[in-house]
Amino acid sequence: MWDVITGFEPAVLTAFIVAGFLLNITPGADFLFISASGISGGPRIGMAAALGVNIGVTLHVLLAAAGVSAVLLTYPASYQAIKYIGAAYLSYLAIQAWRSTGDIGKGIAAPSVVTAIKRGFLTNVLNPKTILFIFAFIPQFTDPGIGPIWIQILILGAIFQFFGFLFVLVLGLAAGLFANALRARVKILNKISAIMFGGIAAKLLID
Repeated sequence: MWDVITGFEPAVLTAFIVAGFLLNITPGADFLFISASGISGGPRIGMAAALGVNIGVTLHVLLAAAGVSAVLLTYPASYQAIKYIGAAYLSYLAIQAWRSTGDIGKGIAAPSVVTAIKRGFLTNVLNPKTILFIFAFIPQFTDPGIGPIWIQILILGAIFQFFGFLFVLVLGLAAGLFANALRARVKILNKISAIMFGGIAAKLLID
C-alpha cells in the first residue's frame, strides 16, 4: 500500500486534488441539497446531509475499485442508464422545490438527521457529476506501473473524500448558521433551487 502511495507523482496528485475541489465547489445536486438542509433545519441537519452525501461517495469509490468503472467504459449504455435515472431524480427535486411555498427545503431538504443522511446518500448516489468523476475521471490518474489499479482508485477516492467531506461539512454548517438571513428570501431560493435542479437535469439529457 505504501509503495503505491509514494508511487504517485506529486504533480499528478496536486492536479487531482484541485480537480476534486473544483467539483465540490461547483453548485450541483449535492451542493444544493446540503445548503437547503442547513437552511431548513439548522447546522445539525446540514451537517447530517453532508454525512449522507459522503457515504454515497464511499459507495461510488468502492464500486469503482471493484471494477465498475471498467464495465461502464466497456458498455456505454450502462452509463447512459445511470445518467437518465439521475436526470429523472433531479427533475423530481426541481418539481418539489418549485411547488414548495413554505420553509425552504420542504421539497428538497430533510426534517430530521436520519432523513437528511438517507436523502443525502440518495442524492449523491444518483448524482451523475459524482459518478462521472469517480467512475471515469479517477482512473485517468492511475498508473499500472506503480501497483494494482483498484488500490490506486481506493487511495485517490480516499483523498477526494477527505477534502470533499471537509468542504460539505463547512457548507452545511454555514447554511445553518446563516439560515435566518436566508429564510427571508425563502420563496426566491426555492425557485432558484428548482431552476438549477431542472437545468442540471436538462443538461444531462442534452449532453
